[in-house]
Amino acid sequence: MVFSGTVVEALSRRFLDFMRFRNPVEPPPQPEAADRVRVLFLCLGNACRSQMAEAFAKGLYADIIEAESAGISPLGYVPEETVATMSEKQIEMQGHSSKGLNAFDVRSFDIIVNMSGFPFPPSIQKAVTILEWDVDDPFTGSDRKYRKVRDDIEKRVKELAMELRRQVASV
Repeated sequence: MVFSGTVVEALSRRFLDFMRFRNPVEPPPQPEAADRVRVLFLCLGNACRSQMAEAFAKGLYADIIEAESAGISPLGYVPEETVATMSEKQIEMQGHSSKGLNAFDVRSFDIIVNMSGFPFPPSIQKAVTILEWDVDDPFTGSDRKYRKVRDDIEKRVKELAMELRRQVASV
């Protein structure tokens, strides 16, 4: 998977800004904090797609991704179908809850993965790297649809993590 230069450029700028303005008497940041990229996964209801992406990121790629998820119009709960589908991959979702964008300062994230189908305002696009993922919404769908969406998201999160690892290693 090839990303546009915006992710690479954003990570490079972030690193250069960090090095330029870092106080030399301060202790260096902890490696795990310095190497992790803050990612917000966003979908419509924060019940299926973004929850799955957050769970994969936290469960498999926490070394590089510090993940959260939110919804434009949060459903208020995570459906049992989402939890059961993820459990089939040994990814547990204890503690996950459906929440809205207002739960976060979106500008505190390095990347927002937008699965909502709705564009972000230009002011946010200037402050945060936005990745658009066209992922079907499995809500109220069959078990087969949930699995198909889950597998698609798993692949995309893995590709994102691998790209971020390459970028951090090359900085």
